[in-house]
Amino acid sequence: MTALRQDVARLYREVCARGLNVGSSGNVSARAGLGMIITPSGVRGDTVDPADLVRMDFAGGHEGPLAPSSEWAMHAAIYRADPAAMVVVHTHSDAATALGALGLGLPAFHYDIAQFGGDDVRLAPYALFGTRELADHAVAALDGRRACLLAHHGMICHGRDAGAALLAAVRLETMARQYLMALSAGAPRILGASEMAAVHERYKTYGQQPALKA
Repeated sequence: MTALRQDVARLYREVCARGLNVGSSGNVSARAGLGMIITPSGVRGDTVDPADLVRMDFAGGHEGPLAPSSEWAMHAAIYRADPAAMVVVHTHSDAATALGALGLGLPAFHYDIAQFGGDDVRLAPYALFGTRELADHAVAALDGRRACLLAHHGMICHGRDAGAALLAAVRLETMARQYLMALSAGAPRILGASEMAAVHERYKTYGQQPALKA
């Protein structure tokens, strides 16, 4: 458990150091048994300590003197909905938030959209932060995906471990920025279903090295 706390605290510090969150905005968590460990409410990334993290169950019960992030319900809903989600990152990063403010998801303007599990990154409708309504919207937008945008809010994504979740957040912010750049110059061509099907097929073996003979 100590190692997990260190991983989550390190992840939150890294997310903030990369400019994906400012101050105490955003939050990260990791699945822990039948519950999770999540960053506390109001704690900044540059000051977070592993001991500050809050152990809690998915119903909202928590241990220790600090209150969990106001977005704990969104994290809990994602863990309940997808057993593959092990670490969740939520940010208020610039480009993702800008797309959400425009009411835009992220279409297949680039083949690497497939890395998030589908042919697009959906936009979850707006709901007040910290509510069950927002949690439900996020889970629906994440169905079959590893990331989504949140209208007038930011993004949320998950991975198999802290490294994968951080990479998903960085990749999503990068692609959101690239899409905004493309939109500023014109109307980007969106890859079609058959083109994306070929990408998904290629990704089944992409990056795999052949086994070395002894």
